[in-house]
Amino acid sequence: MSTSIVRRALLYVPGSSTKMLQKSRGLDVDCIAYDLEDSVTPGRKAEARTNLRQLFEQPRAEGIREQAVRINAVETGLALDDLTEVLKAPNVDTVVVPKVNSASDLHFVTDVLRHTLPTRHPSTTPSSSPNSQTQPPVRILALIESAKSLSNLSSICTASPYLSGLVFAAEDFALDLSITRTPSLSEFLYARSTIATACRAHELPSTIDLVCTSFRGEQGLQTLEEECLGGKGLGFNGKQLIHPGQVDVCQRTFSPGEAEVEWAVRVVVADEKADVAGRGAWTLDGKMIDAPVVGKAKAVVKRAELCGIDVDAVRRKWKDQEPE
Repeated sequence: MSTSIVRRALLYVPGSSTKMLQKSRGLDVDCIAYDLEDSVTPGRKAEARTNLRQLFEQPRAEGIREQAVRINAVETGLALDDLTEVLKAPNVDTVVVPKVNSASDLHFVTDVLRHTLPTRHPSTTPSSSPNSQTQPPVRILALIESAKSLSNLSSICTASPYLSGLVFAAEDFALDLSITRTPSLSEFLYARSTIATACRAHELPSTIDLVCTSFRGEQGLQTLEEECLGGKGLGFNGKQLIHPGQVDVCQRTFSPGEAEVEWAVRVVVADEKADVAGRGAWTLDGKMIDAPVVGKAKAVVKRAELCGIDVDAVRRKWKDQEPE
């Protein structure tokens, strides 16, 4: 699975609101998950499916890097209708599957994708021809929302070649365990750590943290930034959002910071020179630098590039950096 996917922000937009659907096309955001599930009432599911099919038939909006659809849970019996309608349109990148309690939920969605979009299987290599109409593989994001899903993480992570990441749904998880969400989020520490660790263990590129329910005013944005930093510290590389006003803070926080990028570039530049000199370990600013540190620095540089940071400019600044 490609690690070149960046989902710092995953913004939900209701599929039943034509006004919000059109407004979303003007956003600059990594991923929008157009919703057919929680934000759409039962009586408007069919209307929302039609709205999204029409949306995905339009040319791609320039600022949206990934267009996803959150379908209804497989257990509801609505998922097949969702997929059948929405996948008629060409510009669906990702299917967000809620309430994934076991591998069988992803097996169902995988079978539908294979049947409906056989040319967009992960094993299919898109043609490099400029005239080719072959699209990249479609992807799946799985929402982890219950104790059962947490206990089945290993099998879920290996259930589908389409799987591209896990998403933690805190509110449903709290409901399932009869616990109350608190500002510290300490009640979710085990679940969040387990999900982030499972993503890394199975080399899934995205691990997306819980929704922040605060978004109004300076206090709301401060709370959002604190939650982003906390999630980043646990190993998450993105966050679910419910309001466009949260996007900028989220994408900035989940990008490498200026000081972090500068440190990483210095390490990479000096390591290239140390390698030429045949030095396996060396120091920088009085600190020992070895293979694990270099690996981390290279990962930071790669993510910075994917986030649109001008790494070349930083590299030029430190091109004469020498290992100590």
